[in-house]
Amino acid sequence: MVRLLQDFTLEANHYVDAAGGKNDMHRTDLNALAVIMRHSAAGHVVTPGVLRAELRLSSPATTALVDRLHASGHVVRERLGADRRQVQLRMTPKAYRDGSAMFMPLAVRMGQAMAAYSPQELDLVSRFMTDMVEATLAARQEATHPEPG
Repeated sequence: MVRLLQDFTLEANHYVDAAGGKNDMHRTDLNALAVIMRHSAAGHVVTPGVLRAELRLSSPATTALVDRLHASGHVVRERLGADRRQVQLRMTPKAYRDGSAMFMPLAVRMGQAMAAYSPQELDLVSRFMTDMVEATLAARQEATHPEPG
């Protein structure tokens, strides 16, 4: 089971590299857009600091990333608050169009594959994948901050 999850992760990464490469986008660019989309959908403000923390980037790398996304027309920077020092990042309609074009072939293929399963089977797989994500997060936390002794 773990081997299959590793194989899936590897193939998903290969797909992201291929789709992004066709559109002159780095994997980090696509990951950043995914972070922005997830936070925006939850009603949260996305700042360069959020990207830096979630993608584990240095401040200079985060600046370069935001500059690339802005130059490509995928994000806009908006000033927040009365003092206007904090910057919020928002995806543009172009980002949604490009993302849809890049990932629609994958979504279609995955949809076709899922169609062979019953709702009950899909519920079980969903529960399993949720548990695997949570286990991976817990292992990462443990690797990052091991308990003393």
